[in-house]
Amino acid sequence: MSLRVFWRAASIQLLAVLLLAGALGAALPHGFFEDWGWIAGPLSWMLCAAITSWFVRLPIRPVLIGAALAGLPSIIAVLIGLHWEGALLAVALFGLWCAWLRSALALEI
Repeated sequence: MSLRVFWRAASIQLLAVLLLAGALGAALPHGFFEDWGWIAGPLSWMLCAAITSWFVRLPIRPVLIGAALAGLPSIIAVLIGLHWEGALLAVALFGLWCAWLRSALALEI
């Protein structure tokens, strides 16, 4: 497993999520997220993962599968009121997935 890919994927994903969340938070009223956050959050997460796949040069389909799997524990965090802590956990799990994927595909950066 590539530690370099882990840090690169996790950093890019975190930056993309923070930038997109900031832009959406500035552009949309809080009520939007109360009503539509259940779909806006996962779609935003997957969009950021697609961007990350491009930057770390990994195939998009397995990266999106990993993003979906990494996001599952954050559902529990949201339900108990720890939304951003769950997002940080998901970022770390996503980075691990990408590092494992790089090794599994035997690709070089």
